[in-house]
Amino acid sequence: MKFILLLSILFFWNAVEASTGTVVLDIAGKKLQPHVDYHILPVIRGRGGGLTLAARNGSCPFNVAQEKLEVSNGLPMTFLPVNSKDKVVSLSSDMNAVFSASTVCVQSTVWRLGDVDKVTGKRYVTTGGVTGNPGLSTVSNWFKIEKYNDDYKLVFCPSVCNFCKVICGDVGVLNEGGKRWLGLSDVPFPVMFKKARK
Repeated sequence: MKFILLLSILFFWNAVEASTGTVVLDIAGKKLQPHVDYHILPVIRGRGGGLTLAARNGSCPFNVAQEKLEVSNGLPMTFLPVNSKDKVVSLSSDMNAVFSASTVCVQSTVWRLGDVDKVTGKRYVTTGGVTGNPGLSTVSNWFKIEKYNDDYKLVFCPSVCNFCKVICGDVGVLNEGGKRWLGLSDVPFPVMFKKARK
């Protein structure tokens, strides 16, 4: 009897969690889970493929870019919520985004928001961040997934540091000379999440 009651409570909690829309879902309708590989893909087809790493100025660290070919899923990546005990990735919650890949750069593939570029005046999503340890020293390493109409978008607006003054903004695609870089933009990048094959 206790087992049935426990199952009922768990089922009810999952139903409430899903109905409140606080959990991010992949394209199969499954909850996004930490430490599981996914591909971030554009919702609007015909405008490039998944996300990858590329050298923007021909040097390290690598920046986050969008593949030109629509058929490319890009590199797999994982999401690590600020609360390491979370079993799902929640909307509007701080998280680290990490490519599950290695590079020639002797740096991590953890996303971070770079400083203002002296030439373009824009801020690009780059790598070389660290996971965990929320606070002043890691504030540039935290991103969020938020709803965007019926889809999702990536946002930089960390809340891991109560006294830090941060610039919030949508993460969009910045077109420069045939390359598509991720960075802060007035135009959000509608995305979906596809579980990577093992």
